[in-house]
Amino acid sequence: MMTEEYQDNDFFLEDKQEEACGVFGVYSNDEDFNAAGLTYLGLYALQHRGQESAGIVVSDGRHINTHKDMGLVANVFNKDILESLKGRIGIGHVRYSTTGSSFISNAQPLVARCSKGILAVAHNGNLVNTEELRNQLESEGSVFQSTTDTEVIMNMIARHSKDSLEDAILKTAEALQGSFSLVIMTKDTLIGLRDPHGIRPMCLGKLAGAYIITSESCVFSTIGARYIRDIQPGEMVVINEDGIRTYQLTAAKSHALCVFEYIYFARPDSNIDGLNVHESRKAMGRELAKQFVGEADVVIPVPNTGLSTAIGFAEQSGIPYDIGLIKNTYVGRTFIQPNQKMRDLGVRIKLNPVEAVLKGKRVVIIDDTIVRGTTSGKIIKLLREAGAREVHMCISAPPITHPCYYGIDTSVRKELIASAHSIEEIRNFIGADSLTFLTLEGLMRAVYPKKELCVACFNGEYPIQIPERGSNDKYLLEDR
Repeated sequence: MMTEEYQDNDFFLEDKQEEACGVFGVYSNDEDFNAAGLTYLGLYALQHRGQESAGIVVSDGRHINTHKDMGLVANVFNKDILESLKGRIGIGHVRYSTTGSSFISNAQPLVARCSKGILAVAHNGNLVNTEELRNQLESEGSVFQSTTDTEVIMNMIARHSKDSLEDAILKTAEALQGSFSLVIMTKDTLIGLRDPHGIRPMCLGKLAGAYIITSESCVFSTIGARYIRDIQPGEMVVINEDGIRTYQLTAAKSHALCVFEYIYFARPDSNIDGLNVHESRKAMGRELAKQFVGEADVVIPVPNTGLSTAIGFAEQSGIPYDIGLIKNTYVGRTFIQPNQKMRDLGVRIKLNPVEAVLKGKRVVIIDDTIVRGTTSGKIIKLLREAGAREVHMCISAPPITHPCYYGIDTSVRKELIASAHSIEEIRNFIGADSLTFLTLEGLMRAVYPKKELCVACFNGEYPIQIPERGSNDKYLLEDR
């Protein structure tokens, strides 16, 4: 029996795991190079990784300028702003935050003056020892202007005042526990750093004489750049007038890329650590089709992340693929629902059924996850109202039973529906005729040969030790 904590009428409180952010950096020796314009295009390509705030910092080799604000990239920047950001070096950031941390003070990149000069930092990930490090820094006199762990990282770097910038960053990184893909900029240097476990992605590319560091390879095709390689776990890349140099963190760690990059977060046209996201999702669909027991007339995806998986499912099963739901791409997370009647209609504002595809049909609907179960139930109700005779839901991930501490905004464990309820109970709650989750074994076959993955949200085996907290706590500061 489902408890009342799942009775949520707010469709726009997404029943998804949310990614933290996307980072971008570019370096050129050409004095006329437009770093801000290229960074703007790069952030556009990374918009799926964060829609709450955006920011760009640029340098002409002598002076640093910055602009950031709340909102989408297209709303934060305009032609006049971009033309005012003169420079040949730049970093940018798009951000998603946890509830309660939507403040301009937390928007990135963060910029501060220290013994190294002016330092700008953008961060994708989450530290699990932020509280410990922050308390230590505050006891030594550090003052914080935001609630982000990115500011903790900046203060850690500044503390190593007698070291070179590279040594200061490496020493700081050795003290960090958790996930971090960082782009760091001074007035004349660009640095990229990926944590030793490689939990968040990062890659290196080139456009003419300019080097680019970013979260996903899809950026390179957008801006006309050439992909060079993935930045390896624990690797630091330093780019300045002397060229490009790499360093490796001393501590060897087991690699643990977040599997949700393949399931949900990354764009389908990205390649992450040697594996194409679209192809991996199609493979998940094929594995799901092998598990599915039953008959159906049509396979439809929940747009947009279910598209590739549904194609693979249809190919394997022989059930025809079609579009049964149309997504209104102009409805965002902040859509206002003024009263109960409007809340009841909320699902139709964001997703609208194609009745000609659904009426009288036995429908297989493909989605990537079920977190709380509220959205899945509303979508299934929508399909039935459009005339679907049967609705069979297939999920391209195993049940999520544990929260994430490495940069994904999951509910506290008691709100993860699969942590306390069986698959049959979940099926009954969402109103599906059948419910199939991809097994962990099937998921690992789909992403073969990429075996070094973090799957802690499915099995509780965390690659980095988590500080002790209550069983229902979510140990996440308000960062992202």
